[in-house]
Amino acid sequence: MKKVVVPFVILISLSFSQHAFSQNKSSSQMSGETSPMQVGSVFVNAGIGIGADYKGESYGTAFGFKIAAEFGLWQAGPGVITLGPEIGGSFSSGAYGVYSGSYNSNTFVIAGRGAWHFGWNVPGLDTYAGASAGVGFHHYSYYGYDGSNQVIPAFGGFIGGSYFIKPNFGFNAEAGFDITNFQVGVVLKIQ
Repeated sequence: MKKVVVPFVILISLSFSQHAFSQNKSSSQMSGETSPMQVGSVFVNAGIGIGADYKGESYGTAFGFKIAAEFGLWQAGPGVITLGPEIGGSFSSGAYGVYSGSYNSNTFVIAGRGAWHFGWNVPGLDTYAGASAGVGFHHYSYYGYDGSNQVIPAFGGFIGGSYFIKPNFGFNAEAGFDITNFQVGVVLKIQ
């Protein structure tokens, strides 16, 4: 599967970059802004994907979701440093024999995140990397056992990218260990 996916992703990436470089100057280039994230910008992104396993108790592939807000605060070289909150969850369940859906592991996370955003001089493209820290509320149960509730530390790291198809709307993908291991979704530029 990897032999098919990796060349496909490279091909798609090259076609997007070729398309972006072959375009005439857009209005964002005329104004000097190529990266959507600037000091003073506010982004909100939401996505779904594969959930992170904070306690090693997931069964099968966990489902995850995350909503995050980022505020462009400081210029740092060619990029912008952002800070903001994030909230989300990772949920898994499994079965053993006749006990369908009898194992459950759920973690709900509230955290803060910081990232460095860089646009590569491609209009509409925003790439970033960052880290998060917060608290997780973990619940685990299985058949015959009501489960346990724990408050756990939730640290994460991530890389991601957004491509804006309109000045205030784009698509987003993020990977790492930060509520989700991989997610896709949408991003809105509020300011």
